[in-house]
Amino acid sequence: PRAPRLMPGRWADKPTMKPETTAEALIDLLRLLERAEIEVWLDGGWAVDAVLGEQTRPHKDVDIILRVSDLPRLREILKGQGFKAKDGGTEFNFVLADHSGLEVDVHAIIFDQDGNGLYRMENGSDWIFPAKGFSGEGVVQGVRVRCLSPETQVLCHAHGYVPTDKDFQDMELLQERFGVELPRQLRRNGV
Repeated sequence: PRAPRLMPGRWADKPTMKPETTAEALIDLLRLLERAEIEVWLDGGWAVDAVLGEQTRPHKDVDIILRVSDLPRLREILKGQGFKAKDGGTEFNFVLADHSGLEVDVHAIIFDQDGNGLYRMENGSDWIFPAKGFSGEGVVQGVRVRCLSPETQVLCHAHGYVPTDKDFQDMELLQERFGVELPRQLRRNGV
């Protein structure tokens, strides 16, 4: 039997017509991957909203973390849903997009014997996701989802890029709800 089609991402109601990954599209994606027995953890903006239990802002894409061994199946399943790789990226980090603008930012890891996730970055260096970071749970539209823990989300945001306003907002929400300590670079004005 043919796999059900994903609901397309909804276009945000704004003059710029930027694509938005809706909660419905996210749940459809997660259910599709679950049926294929691909275990994923949310990262990025949707992970923040999942641990908060509510959507706090629109999301351009969904960031997922999965095992390197699941990449071939992921690519096959999403290709069947009309997704294609965007230019750029690496073997372990790339973006898949469909015709409606739905984007999946893929981060593939290898678990070590202690449960830490080894991620090869674009510059060739390795990033280690701590094992306890994979214990995060959240809720999107009443559906329980796996995601990075609030502490690990802060850790990931503190390294590798310059935070934007939405990153500051996301981190402030995690601090307010969970009391996580924000490093200086994740505080507005470095204060």
